Formats: sequence, structure tokens, C-alpha cells
Amino acid sequence: MDAELKSSILKTGTTILGIVCKDGIIMAADRQSTAGNTVMNKNKQKVVQLNDYVVFSGCGLAAAADRIRKVLPAELKLKELRSKTRPTVKEAANLLSTIIYSTIRRPSMIPDQVGALIAGYNEDGTFELYTIDPAGSMHLVDEFDANFGSGMPYVLGLLERQYKKNMTVKDGVELAKEAILSSTQRDTGSGYGIDIFTITKDGIKKVFEKELVSEFKNN
Repeated sequence: MDAELKSSILKTGTTILGIVCKDGIIMAADRQSTAGNTVMNKNKQKVVQLNDYVVFSGCGLAAAADRIRKVLPAELKLKELRSKTRPTVKEAANLLSTIIYSTIRRPSMIPDQVGALIAGYNEDGTFELYTIDPAGSMHLVDEFDANFGSGMPYVLGLLERQYKKNMTVKDGVELAKEAILSSTQRDTGSGYGIDIFTITKDGIKKVFEKELVSEFKNN
């Protein structure tokens, strides 16, 4: 399984990022979608709001991530209707980990490998961030995580130096910008844009979006 995860890093051309702050959570990602060495999409929204209280971002097979975006909100709504209570963020993460685990165990010519970050706020006002690796293992994040995207090595090194345990969401947004910019400068699988969401007691907001373009300089 260790070899499987290591090989998947080479196929997950992307940078996704989650940062836990004292007053909320930051979710960020770049916009480049690749197939091997070819850029297929320069405006792929990799971090998305699934419903009123959950934000998702994925790395790996684009089709698998797109399927999760469709299936997970529907499953959460069904769970809410059956139980007559809104699922917690942990329950949403558990459901997502089950989906990821079951898909890679199903015989297929093209395995649905995808790693994910999922965050949201609960009805009691608390907020949580979970990371789910491409094998389906789930962990609560108490600082930051970039899952198994190709930009992960560039992001984690910067965050190890600049992250502060009690930083505010405002500072976290600036750190997320710097982290994504750093990965797009060195990681060939990341680029072309930045999207950032915040999850706080006031709900979910998209607070930043920017296209990154290369400039031709005529000396």
C-alpha cells in the first residue's frame, strides 16, 4: 500500500490545502488539470462547496473527484432525511472515506484513485477539517494538510515554517495564497489560478479567487 500511495503522488497533478485557524478553517486549491504532461484545463475548480455546511477538495483522477461532488451531497441529504438530523462534519468525512475505500477495492481497468480534504461547521458552531488519503484512511487535521497532490512537498515545507497554532482566519487566507503561489512556481502539475474558501461560525464564504497568467516580456 505504501508503494501504491507513493506512485499515486505522481498522478495527482494538483495543489489542495486545508489550514486550521483559531476562528475557522481555510480551504484552497489551484486550477490546473493535467493528463500526463499535458494541461487539459486551466480553470478547474478543485475546491467546492457541496452544501450549506461542507467544503470539499480532491486530488487524483478528475472523474472520480467529480463523481464525489455529485454523490456525497446527495448521500448527506438522504442521511439527513432518514435521521431527521443534519450530519456532522465527522459523519460527512466518514461517508467520504467509505466511498473512496470502496471504489478502489472494486475491480476496474481505471482505478478511481482520489485523495480528499473535507471541512465544515457543525450545528453547535464548531468546525473541523479531515484529510482522507487515496486508500480511504481518514484523519482529523489540527494544523494543516495538503493530502497527496503533486504540490504537497512545496506547500508543507512553507507551512512548517510559517504556520502558527493560534493564527486567525484573516492571516490564514494570506498564508494559503503564499502556499499555493509557491507550489505553482515549482510544481508542473499546479497553476493557472487560486480559489480560497473560509469556514467559520458565520458559515462558508469564497473569499479569494484569482487567475494566474504567464506574461511575455519583450526586452
